Amino acid sequence: MMTTDLALDISFERVAKSRLSEVDFNHLPFGKIMTDHMFVADYDGQEWKDLRVAPFANMSISPANLTLHYGQTIFEGMKAYKTASGEVLVFRPEQNARRMNKSAVRMYMPEVPEEIFLGGLQELLSTDKAWVPTTQGSSLYIRPLLFATDEFVGLQPSQTYRFIIMCCPVGAYYNKPVKVKVETHFTRAVEGGIGYAKTAGNYAASMLPTQLAIEEGYDQLIWTDGKEHKYVEEAGSMNLMFVINNKLVTASTGDSILDGITRKSVLQMAKDMGMPIEERKLAISELIGAIKDGSLQEAFGAGTAATIAHISQIGYEGIRYDLPAIEGRTFSNKIYQEMENLKYGRIEDTRGWMMKI
Repeated sequence: MMTTDLALDISFERVAKSRLSEVDFNHLPFGKIMTDHMFVADYDGQEWKDLRVAPFANMSISPANLTLHYGQTIFEGMKAYKTASGEVLVFRPEQNARRMNKSAVRMYMPEVPEEIFLGGLQELLSTDKAWVPTTQGSSLYIRPLLFATDEFVGLQPSQTYRFIIMCCPVGAYYNKPVKVKVETHFTRAVEGGIGYAKTAGNYAASMLPTQLAIEEGYDQLIWTDGKEHKYVEEAGSMNLMFVINNKLVTASTGDSILDGITRKSVLQMAKDMGMPIEERKLAISELIGAIKDGSLQEAFGAGTAATIAHISQIGYEGIRYDLPAIEGRTFSNKIYQEMENLKYGRIEDTRGWMMKI
């Protein structure tokens, strides 16, 4: 179990009246209900200062705000869980801190010191601990956000920035197995680009093709490489994994694929279970061939919001391929259950992945 003991100068302003009593925790939408407070820190061009836990509220932003014009913004996503004894646990937040700084370097933004990231998170969750839901399948989604604050209409990096951590109690992101379509026209990311950075532009570019797929009855896309559209990369909200001939196959991370923390965790768990792993290029032709000859045993997505999302159908070139029944998917069901037990404190955290608040 990971703990933090960070001495930071953080000011507090609490809400006059909590909105907690207004929330129906039995019917939680995803990402629409915010907790009472947020953590905020500002970068003045030289250092991070004015660290504070403040009421969640609207901000005043100039129409000339650089982020609005040039998209210099990055974010992260993670979750907190409440155990049966009332403890609050966060899944691998130090990995999110490191990945956010990797995104910051790529987007030419200041890195957020890990002690501010984790210390601010600790203080915020300690303040809003009562907002972590206890209903089955629910959690507290945590959204760290870093964006430019210069008021300047000109194509150059901002000098000033704001870092925010905000939270929202959520239910399941996907409440059923998902259907995905192989995308061979639109491109999410290319080699040398920003596909590995968790920046807003990547998601904005995916909205039209994803919506077109939804209109066809799919839930998500399988993005393919931007050069030839021949190889599996990732889905818009999760990394993709396949069990083929009793081996776990997933794309290697790189410039065009997000280095998912759930992905990383699944690979470690698979290794601990003795499951053969292949991180490599997976051609769409190989994937479809494996479906046809029965060697594709399981297909699922791995991500913070989705956790483990079973894929029930893959669409390619106008043909829909139904995949094996969810009940028979030994590996992904076992991984899902172990991950859930770990997050809710039902089993011992032998790998030191959970941070206790």
